[in-house]
Amino acid sequence: MSDFQGKFVWYELMTTDTAAAEAFYKAVVGWGAQDSGVPGMSYTLFTMGEDRIGGLMAVPEETRKAGARPGWIGYVAVADVDAMAERIAKAGGTVHHAPQDIPNVGRFAVVADPQGAHFALFKGLGEGPAQLPDQSATGRVGWHELMAGEGESAFGFYSSMFGWTKSDAIDMGPMGIYQLFAIGGTTAGGMMTKPEQVPVPFWQFYVNVEAIDAAAARVTASGGKILMGPHEVPGGSWIIQGTDPQGAVFALVAPHR
Repeated sequence: MSDFQGKFVWYELMTTDTAAAEAFYKAVVGWGAQDSGVPGMSYTLFTMGEDRIGGLMAVPEETRKAGARPGWIGYVAVADVDAMAERIAKAGGTVHHAPQDIPNVGRFAVVADPQGAHFALFKGLGEGPAQLPDQSATGRVGWHELMAGEGESAFGFYSSMFGWTKSDAIDMGPMGIYQLFAIGGTTAGGMMTKPEQVPVPFWQFYVNVEAIDAAAARVTASGGKILMGPHEVPGGSWIIQGTDPQGAVFALVAPHR
């Protein structure tokens, strides 16, 4: 687990229709799905081959009543969930779900950074796998993007909590600076001050697909909506951003159109 510190290790979709969401991501990304087998919990695992990619569950009733909408959340590995949740709170963040054990799996908490972007903390039981699967492989999450309330201070928070470091910075003109960040020496994503039309800060996760135009066609054919793209980004990759049929925001990235 020590090699995983500060890395995104899991991705989870909470939604209003789990069967429909499962069908959508199977069709669009090519994931498989299987029951988690966690006693007393309805939780589906998204898979790619032998790899487990993330999880799928219904939005809890009390969370839905509080106004929660379908969406994805990323889990960051830490050595001590309780201690990190306390540090985040002291740094101006929020603990939305207090640290809790998942039987035979590990311990987690749901938090938000000081600007309101949600993410989760996680520590698994035992040593876990020797290494994380290849993040560049098809069907894996290949990029992590934070639309922050204010980019520079957001980076300062994550750097102080998890040791993330700055990589390249891309000048986006009137949109500001897109700051790439590295986790454990490997560039893992980017963050920037969100555009005014984006209502709240949030994390967005880009799933690798083989070709962006074909993937975009699968999105619309499966009942999703394209919000942006296809758009070429620095480095030559192509991206789209969209919503699934339940309204959860997602993104895809491919090496070519």
